[in-house]
Amino acid sequence: MTDLDAQVRAADIDRWLASRFVVDEAARADLIALYAFEAELTAIPTRVTQPMLAEMRYRWWADQMDGVFAGEPRKGHPVLEALTGAAARRGLERAPLDALIEAHIGRVHGEPHDLAAFYVGPMQQAARVLAGPGHGAAIEAAARVRGLSQTGRIDEARALRAEANRALKGLPAPVFPAAACAALIRTDAPEPLKTLRLTWAVLRGRI
Repeated sequence: MTDLDAQVRAADIDRWLASRFVVDEAARADLIALYAFEAELTAIPTRVTQPMLAEMRYRWWADQMDGVFAGEPRKGHPVLEALTGAAARRGLERAPLDALIEAHIGRVHGEPHDLAAFYVGPMQQAARVLAGPGHGAAIEAAARVRGLSQTGRIDEARALRAEANRALKGLPAPVFPAAACAALIRTDAPEPLKTLRLTWAVLRGRI
């Protein structure tokens, strides 16, 4: 867990900070497993420069999903082993993870960001980790706020925030850390400011 936690902290400080508000340590570990999987995918284009080589690596990850959802991960691979445990314990859905891999393949070939695949599906799975199924609709707009801010569409993200907060009113408190990162509209803010912003968001249940 510790190594995965450090991996996520280095790759995605926003969601790592938000995960600190998950009180249940087992749930937090499973959330980190999901985020570590995403971090592995995100890192691929930084390790290879040719789109076809990147696609080959993504196809490898796609093949590994068979083992993850059969409860038989590749032995010795900490991310796959942790993700397999999380998938079994939390009832994760395979389709959003497959869609995320395909969206990454599209990106390395120059396709535009698929907000649903990159942000909505993963945030809905994060909510499932923290509180089971049934919260996908309430968290969708917050996921889109997150996606818009991450892709530089700041004005659109701010415009959608009120709608997202209306939907989040019905979200159980344990789920909110999955959505809290959407409160961080400014991606370049320093870590202490992000921590303060997340704390305020969690206390209010608003992004």
